[in-house]
Amino acid sequence: MDLKDQLKNLFPEHTPEPEATSEDSTDNLWIQDDPIICKYEKRKGKPITILEGYTGATEDFKKLAKDLKTTLSVGGSFKNDKIIIQGDYRNKIMEILKQKGFNVKRVGG
Repeated sequence: MDLKDQLKNLFPEHTPEPEATSEDSTDNLWIQDDPIICKYEKRKGKPITILEGYTGATEDFKKLAKDLKTTLSVGGSFKNDKIIIQGDYRNKIMEILKQKGFNVKRVGG
């Protein structure tokens, strides 16, 4: 007798809710018409990639930042409506954002 059968015996009138399926994070993000600007800078001699120009909700932009950081396995932060990624990952970030349906514009070099 497994756990579901035991629970059915304890609570016979209960109907279980369908299990939540894992949704892709792009379904929740708002896709905009204006391109997201992807630029490269050096701060204190170290390269960083900056993404700015997202006009959706701040929470969506934070989800996007977290997704990019985990996908690339790098550090970064979200400050002043900008995503700052440690290192020069412009090409990879642009590919990831295009796969998600965003328009991306490369600025600088």
